[in-house]
Amino acid sequence: MLLTVDIGTSSFKAAVFDYGGKRLSFTDFPLSFDADCSQWLKAFENCCRKLGNMKKIEAVVISGNGPSLVPVLGEPESGKDGLTVPADRVRLWLDRSAVKYQEEVSELMGGFVDACFFLPKILSVKNEEAELYRKTKHFLGVPEYLAFALTGCARTVFPSEGFDRWFWNDSVLEKLDLDTEKFPPFIRPGDAFGTISSSSADFFGFAKNIPVITGGPDFFSAITGSGVTEPSHACDRTGSSEGINLCTQNLVEDRRLMSYGHPIKPYWNLSGTINTTGKAIEWCKDFLGLSSYDDFYALAHKSKRGSGGLVFVPYLAGERAPVWDPSARALWRGISLSSGKSEFANSVLEGIGFAVRDVINVMEGKGVSVEQLHVTGRLAGVESLNRIKADITGKQILVPACKETELLGLAITGSCFMGKYASVYEASSAMTRIEKTYEPNPENAGIYEELFLEYKR
Repeated sequence: MLLTVDIGTSSFKAAVFDYGGKRLSFTDFPLSFDADCSQWLKAFENCCRKLGNMKKIEAVVISGNGPSLVPVLGEPESGKDGLTVPADRVRLWLDRSAVKYQEEVSELMGGFVDACFFLPKILSVKNEEAELYRKTKHFLGVPEYLAFALTGCARTVFPSEGFDRWFWNDSVLEKLDLDTEKFPPFIRPGDAFGTISSSSADFFGFAKNIPVITGGPDFFSAITGSGVTEPSHACDRTGSSEGINLCTQNLVEDRRLMSYGHPIKPYWNLSGTINTTGKAIEWCKDFLGLSSYDDFYALAHKSKRGSGGLVFVPYLAGERAPVWDPSARALWRGISLSSGKSEFANSVLEGIGFAVRDVINVMEGKGVSVEQLHVTGRLAGVESLNRIKADITGKQILVPACKETELLGLAITGSCFMGKYASVYEASSAMTRIEKTYEPNPENAGIYEELFLEYKR
């Protein structure tokens, strides 16, 4: 059996799978935005306690959100209060406070590198928090931090070919006057960080020397767990943010998107990330004074398609694809006396659909085809949003049976590591299943075509 762990922005999820892809148990814990790294270790402890007997676990497979940066200050320690790793606050992927350094990094890397990525953040620490930089032992990502706590082995996960611009090498570190010893060696998805330490095994109840494996970043695991294994199919990974990951035959170059190796070789992944989609729903729910998400969706359902001409642009924390502008801000346009709470709620859902279409249009403008979206994650079960996405994009929306595809993708990676399948393609084909398909409604095409033009304006 495999223990799979995905550290999201707002929740910590864990599940136990068998090698056939059957989820035997699942639990999750909420996370706060207070940037306290210790909450991940406490959540992991709670998950292990809740999921039951860890002695049967043969491997732990980990993924997590990013690009989020953790300055680690020391080695893992075990005591009566559990496992701890001294670290400064995490600089989450939403953090763009290092914007003044993105131009320097971009010029050095030969392409645009947004302030949310690692090197601008690390330069900010070096230049503005010199004492913290001096004390930092390792700069790690979120899943790497948990793996370091469990194994004592510091590693950096380099997802695949094509990621060079967003990471570093010795030459880059030298030019930026950064200390190479603070940057752990690279490993790839499917590699082991190491084996779980004796103290961690004793505390959490694992057997000795089981491997701790990386599934790569959360979106990388979601791709395989969603069953996106061939060109023209895309994974629409939902959560606080949203990533469109299209499988392509070849590398596609466009500064508005990211293109890198797909988990299924020899394909490539073409990616565009939208900053605040689930977060926009949460914000609007609170803004309208609603107590639950069910209340929000029920309210939105009362609106007619098109929200009475009200258009929402969801740039609540700047935007990544396709505009890459940290100063961009959200807006509602077309407010009138007939705009009620239901129109405001529904326009947020439609604004998410427009943002997805915006990314897809850029992709198709590069000559690639997008036929279907496999929707995963927290919003995958929201029927009204799936129908809106189908109508706005004109694409099939497929919903996998396992909505937490990051966790299933980790089980696929772990099963391959343990020798149960010959390839990721074979494992993904065997372990994934589509539960429901939404077709575009041509009656709504005209409404959304007009409103998308307004969205673009």
